[in-house]
Amino acid sequence: MKFTCVKSVLQSAVNIASRAASSKSPIPALEGILLEAGPAGLKLTGYDLKKGIYTTVEAEVSQPGSIVIGAKIFADIIRSLPEGVVSIKTEGLNVSISCENSDFKIIGIDFKDYPELPSIDQHRGISLPQNILGEMIRQTIFAVSDNEARPVYTGEMFEIADGCLTLVAVDGYRLALRREKIEKEMENYSFIVPGNALSDLEKLCGDNDEDVTIALGNKHISFTIGKTVIISRRLEGDFLNYRKTVPAAFNAKVRADRHMLQRTVERVSLIIDDKIKNPLRCTFGDGEVRIACSTSLGKAEDICHVDGEGKGIEIGFNNRYILDALKTAPSEEINVCLNTGSSPCIITPADESDKFLYMVLPVRLKAE
Repeated sequence: MKFTCVKSVLQSAVNIASRAASSKSPIPALEGILLEAGPAGLKLTGYDLKKGIYTTVEAEVSQPGSIVIGAKIFADIIRSLPEGVVSIKTEGLNVSISCENSDFKIIGIDFKDYPELPSIDQHRGISLPQNILGEMIRQTIFAVSDNEARPVYTGEMFEIADGCLTLVAVDGYRLALRREKIEKEMENYSFIVPGNALSDLEKLCGDNDEDVTIALGNKHISFTIGKTVIISRRLEGDFLNYRKTVPAAFNAKVRADRHMLQRTVERVSLIIDDKIKNPLRCTFGDGEVRIACSTSLGKAEDICHVDGEGKGIEIGFNNRYILDALKTAPSEEINVCLNTGSSPCIITPADESDKFLYMVLPVRLKAE
């Protein structure tokens, strides 16, 4: 194999493919990137048996071939090279990498040891602008669970119904929902995508309206962005019925400036750290929310002015959980909806649309 490629182009492709390379595996090839040089250019693939990413870039190929190179050492080498054209050639498993005056010789792995990526037996599909999909993921992924004891919640549910795409994430303490209308008429269905695949997808989505094509198979799903494809297994299981979980009516609702409320919570949270996880004590009054916290570091209290009557409801929150919702909510004005101090808090758009919804469960407060 022998080819040349512009360093910046190659480095970007290596960074993309290495996202799916395994950090530690009993199969050494999975800790590497598969390089395949041919008439269509250079294809780079990373795969950890759960998720695969491959991308194709332009390269001048003088001798087609394939080789697996350790992802970490390959990324480190390419990143360290001067700007210019990188030349890579192989003789057996010996790999030579050169650019300007820099020259490296390393040992690769036989491409025949690299497992084949699963194929998608596509039976459904959908396309969505990548700026919108990236935004939807970014505004919900913080609520994906990291508890492997409940695997279905380590992903997000994609639900297509009534002309809308809805993303839902839940971790047992909070729920995040984001909804967008889709132009194409489609039958109603849903599927669950692992959070780690969505994290990579969100980073690959650019700030433009070029489409991401989603292809759904029986066991796997793929996302295609330009010349890059992410393939992931689907998660199976019964996801939370969010429609029955979210309260339909509320005793109190106040309208708040999201940024003002966020800054108020952040100020009071200064006396909370990883070791001191005392909850925020929030009292919803007439035209104001009084937020206080007491820890071994001291006491803090602040007031955020709002519109509406909170009926004196006192409720406790984990500061990080409420901040995650406030930071990502895609609206300047929000409604904060409450029933009691022991029932969930719901955050929705102030314009009463159904574009997003965040639910945060309360924390039990000790008597003052």
